[in-house]
Amino acid sequence: MYKNRFQHLLRYQTIMSTLARNSLGYAVDELRSTGNTRFKKEGEGELAKGKNLGARIRLALEQLGPTFVKLGQIASTRPDLLPADIIVELQKLQDHVKPFSYSEAAKLVESEFHAPISEIFLSFSEQPLAAASIGQVHRAVLKNGTQVIVKIQRPGIQGTIEADLDILAEWARISEGKMNWAKHYRLRDAVDELSNALLRELNYLEEARNAEKMKTNNMLSYVLIPDVYWDFTTKRVLTMEYVDGVPLSDHTRLTDTDFDRKQLAQRIATAIFSQILENGFFHADPHPGNVMALPDGKVAFLDFGMVGKLPNHLKKHFVSFVIALRNQSTKGVIRAISQMGVIPDDADRDKLYEDVDELRQKYYDVPLKQVSVGVAVQDLFRVAYSHRIRIPSEMTMLGKSMLTMEGVATALDPDISVIDVAEPFGKKLFLDRINPFELGKQVFEEIPDYFDLIREAPQGLRQLVKVMRQGKLQIEANSPQLGELHSKLDRIVNRLSFSIVLLALSIVMLGLIIGAAISGTSSPIIGKVPIVEIGFLIALLMVLWLLFAIFRSGRF
Repeated sequence: MYKNRFQHLLRYQTIMSTLARNSLGYAVDELRSTGNTRFKKEGEGELAKGKNLGARIRLALEQLGPTFVKLGQIASTRPDLLPADIIVELQKLQDHVKPFSYSEAAKLVESEFHAPISEIFLSFSEQPLAAASIGQVHRAVLKNGTQVIVKIQRPGIQGTIEADLDILAEWARISEGKMNWAKHYRLRDAVDELSNALLRELNYLEEARNAEKMKTNNMLSYVLIPDVYWDFTTKRVLTMEYVDGVPLSDHTRLTDTDFDRKQLAQRIATAIFSQILENGFFHADPHPGNVMALPDGKVAFLDFGMVGKLPNHLKKHFVSFVIALRNQSTKGVIRAISQMGVIPDDADRDKLYEDVDELRQKYYDVPLKQVSVGVAVQDLFRVAYSHRIRIPSEMTMLGKSMLTMEGVATALDPDISVIDVAEPFGKKLFLDRINPFELGKQVFEEIPDYFDLIREAPQGLRQLVKVMRQGKLQIEANSPQLGELHSKLDRIVNRLSFSIVLLALSIVMLGLIIGAAISGTSSPIIGKVPIVEIGFLIALLMVLWLLFAIFRSGRF
């Protein structure tokens, strides 16, 4: 316990020192202070000269290591939480570090399988194929001769990441207590969400399940998802099929090899849209290092630590957004935003309409082949961010996946129209929504819920009647416009009352005057009492009292 506490404090000091070198120490000063905040000047840190805030944040994250690099990469998918200039810098984060030694790799493998590495594998390459902040990949051969790759987690990385996440969680808690923006954007929830995503990447069993599900869902003959070898997979070791191809990040080999680049671009785009709009389970980071071109023209996807999941209702809203954008419908885009995210009650709807209309005009009369769906989604999220609309993380992950995929596809074929690739999937999803058989299927699936509702209705009614008889029924309504509506209704009722009283007074007085004229008397008298004069006086007093009450309320 003491050792963990000491490591925690040591890591905290390292973080503070790195932030200070990049002129970001004021961020923590602000958390500590209750009044005046000391902001460091841009040139105060030794590494900050000539760099903007986003660049300083990126450099600091890269220096702080795997936790912060991964969190920065995940945060780069959240334009609803961060400004655009910082998002751009976070998308540049590099995850390349020095590999750890073969002896450390072998020791970890042997501890996971409780056997010497020579008894597990027929051969095991000492030199890694690739190294990253969380783990590195070695090539190996199983005892039956199967070629595999073995992904091994970096020793000690779990403890470092957990300490970092504890520090970040504490900062988020303090921020929500001192800063309105942190409370409004629920910073603790955002940190928890990012932390959970990072912890899932630490669990290689989770990545293995993602790969297997992706393979099961895949219906495209030209897309390859490597097999997982479960007997040689644990939480810290992942063994998968070796794929002999050319990574799209290897531009030299890609150029020297006779690949049909247009076909590759088409297949990569089709595969991602199939994953998103047909399966709702997609590769969230299809960068060039995670996609391979195979000699037979197939495309292989690698590394399934970061995946996205899109429920059916969000798929529908996404298609609605694309259709509305293409049809130049500002109201349709706003409707899609409303369905995707939560619009605050105090949002300026007129300004939101103006911003969305400006977004629509950006794509007006633009040829479809020049429209980037990924950029359009990012633009949508920026509008949402400016109006404090919280977009589900599934949608932001989708935006990152499409933006990355479009970058890969257009690098292979600059003339590709990604929206043309997406159109058949969107049409199919739209037709499914209005298909009578699909509608019938949805109704049929909901029949049990209807029966439950009917069965529970008598008991609910009995409880309602019981509460009403006890006089405990309360109805609450809350709306920003409710007070204004109540005020207007109050004015209307008061004016109606005033008009009715004046009308009644006029009728009574008219009747008395007509009666006096018919009888030939100057004023009708009952028991020597002047009725007209007394009636007029009482009515006048009532009118004066009513006018006084109305004017006093200020709601005439």
